Amino acid sequence: MLETVILVDEKDHPFGTQEKLAAHTIPQRHRAFSVFIFNTQGETLIQRRALGKYHSPGLWANSCCGHPRPGEKVDLAASRRLHEELGFTCPLSPLTTVCYTLKLEKNMWELEYTHVFKGTYEGAIEPNPEEVCEMKWVPPETLRRDVLAHPTHYARWFRLYVLKHFEDIFGSAYLAGSSRI
Repeated sequence: MLETVILVDEKDHPFGTQEKLAAHTIPQRHRAFSVFIFNTQGETLIQRRALGKYHSPGLWANSCCGHPRPGEKVDLAASRRLHEELGFTCPLSPLTTVCYTLKLEKNMWELEYTHVFKGTYEGAIEPNPEEVCEMKWVPPETLRRDVLAHPTHYARWFRLYVLKHFEDIFGSAYLAGSSRI
């Protein structure tokens, strides 16, 4: 089954749909979401993308990301995808929105209007091996240092989040857990 993304303008107003792979090959701005899961120590859960992914295989990225389906609310899509990728759900709160255009490998592009969510979770994680090949909890400041030292280990959009939107995404979680890190 072909997946479809929602095409949007620079203010996130929808104006059509496109097949997901086509929207990433001939760059067209579309709606997306990214989820950052934290534990009570302020660490964030990152995943290494499965080696069979069509772009950015084997690279480290945020807890979960994806695209809402036509007619699907972004927050519900984020919860759906969190369960599909990592086998759990938890309450999610909106953090910010981030718009970017990034050139990827294999003539692929990310031209996304991304809704960023956060959640807190401490339970069992059952990653889908078709989506995720490895996971780990990392203190945000440790993550930032490693992204700077080894940028090619991380997906392009994730580097953008860590290096350009650190305070918006990690600030409150880092401060909450800083005494334990």
